[in-house]
Amino acid sequence: MTIGKVRDLDGKLVALVGGTGFFGRHLAQELLDRGARLRIASRHPEKSFKVKPLGNLGQVQSVAVDVTKPHTLEVALTGVDAVVNLVGAFGGNLDAVQGKGAGQIAAIAHARGVTSFVHISAIGADAASPVAYARTKAEGETAVLAAFPTAVVLRPSVLFGMDDKFLTLFAGFTALPVLPVFAPDALLQPLDVDDAAEAVANVLADPAAHAGLTYELGGPEVLSVLDLNQRIARATERTPIIVPLPDPLAALIAAMPLTPISRDQLALLRQGNVASESLPGIRALGVQPRPLGLFLDRWLVTYRKHGRFGVKTRTA
Repeated sequence: MTIGKVRDLDGKLVALVGGTGFFGRHLAQELLDRGARLRIASRHPEKSFKVKPLGNLGQVQSVAVDVTKPHTLEVALTGVDAVVNLVGAFGGNLDAVQGKGAGQIAAIAHARGVTSFVHISAIGADAASPVAYARTKAEGETAVLAAFPTAVVLRPSVLFGMDDKFLTLFAGFTALPVLPVFAPDALLQPLDVDDAAEAVANVLADPAAHAGLTYELGGPEVLSVLDLNQRIARATERTPIIVPLPDPLAALIAAMPLTPISRDQLALLRQGNVASESLPGIRALGVQPRPLGLFLDRWLVTYRKHGRFGVKTRTA
């Protein structure tokens, strides 16, 4: 247990549906520190083995679940106090997973007597979006609240952490002699994954105070994609030639196979990922989000030319 953590979830059994991913692992640590028992429900329950050592004996369970197969959800959600739906994808049948699928999880949870439900959506969820990811995220929110009216919807911005696939992806590219930047003027509001985890835990600790509400969770600073790449390059002590790509060229590259970004991902990146301020934010959940700069230099040392051995030290 982390020193100083309030054990306000002592004894509660929380099911993390889709809990073996990046956010799920960090959320599991937060909930375990606060006394919860966990049931990690995933298509690949073996991936939850990394979470088990974080808890005490018997504090973490693993169960196989396919959100497109209701009987697996009925088993996984029986006897739990709370559910956090973390299921998400960028490809495949997104309606079955993020749209109707999310509503199905909420309906089964409600029928099983679950007392609180947190649905993880995303900033930019839009039922009118031509991009399937954003559209089905919005449809999933509607389906969840229809099935479980006291559910809480959280829309995080892009999440960062030491073990993410966001900062580490950009950091890896800084070793190239030329670094192309897609949608350089698009704005992002990166959020520390542990701050997002704390927000979820705070909701679960007092679900009645947040019942039926939607929150947008953004970090404390808004950065352009170009600025973010420049900051990452400085942190890795690399000096690639940074080339902002014009939209037509970026679109052409995204349309090709085996490129680092798809057309849908480029469209999402262009629209940005910033809280609208029309909804309550992360501070309304009692969390003071930490800036990216607090971590960047320390986390990206391994991406420098000689790693930590390339760090210069002063001599007398």
